[in-house]
Amino acid sequence: MEIEYGIEFKNVTKAYIDKTPQERKEEFEYKKKKIHDRLMVSKAFKKKPALDHLTVSFPTGQITGLLGPNGAGKSTLLKMLVGLVHQDEGTISVFGQSPSWRNNGEIAYLPDRGRWYGLQTVAEALAYAEVIFPAFDLDLARKMADSMDLDPAAQISTLSKGLEARLNLILCLARRVRLILLDEPFSGIDLVSRDKITQNIIDSMLDLPKTIIICTHEIHEAESIFDHVIFLAFSARNCSAFPAKTICPLSDQHTSIQIFSNI
Repeated sequence: MEIEYGIEFKNVTKAYIDKTPQERKEEFEYKKKKIHDRLMVSKAFKKKPALDHLTVSFPTGQITGLLGPNGAGKSTLLKMLVGLVHQDEGTISVFGQSPSWRNNGEIAYLPDRGRWYGLQTVAEALAYAEVIFPAFDLDLARKMADSMDLDPAAQISTLSKGLEARLNLILCLARRVRLILLDEPFSGIDLVSRDKITQNIIDSMLDLPKTIIICTHEIHEAESIFDHVIFLAFSARNCSAFPAKTICPLSDQHTSIQIFSNI
């Protein structure tokens, strides 16, 4: 069956300003001297590339794992898809359109270290999500919360990290959208929570087929649900989405862990 690629990066480059401790000190001293004149700092700093002429396509309607070492540009790539970060060069296409706030009604994005309003209860968070998130299915969210053992009356600020991670995932998966982006959904949480999150990701695909991109370092927990994997190295240039069953069969001889350790 021919694979459809609905998300494409073509020759995309993004660099961040990387200041050394000495440069930060110089900037601070410059600000102190000129603060009374209200002058803006104009010093140029060396740039650190996050993505270097990246070309990659993501399969539509499947789960793709986005893997690579810290600093390889994985989170930057996800932020570009929702318009939070803009490329310096190249083009990005999300289902035929350039990323912008106009397209985000069809995208659910869970950022790394994402937090919700601590004073709300779980029930209040789900009800509020129905108001602010396009295509949020409140009935589905309540069913997910029940299956994930979340107490509707529990205040979010009192939840453990694992329970809060379950809630954040529900706020994404309960939206009936075309694209879901998950940045480190398994990071720092217990094994039971990881299992429940994995099962709910699978269930969400069965309920409504969609495109899911998961950025994670917890490869053991996630690789069994990947249809494809993409590996990014530092200053990544050209990458491809490989079928997980072909490039990463779950065996001692050839796993995504081994590939990940070599990039």
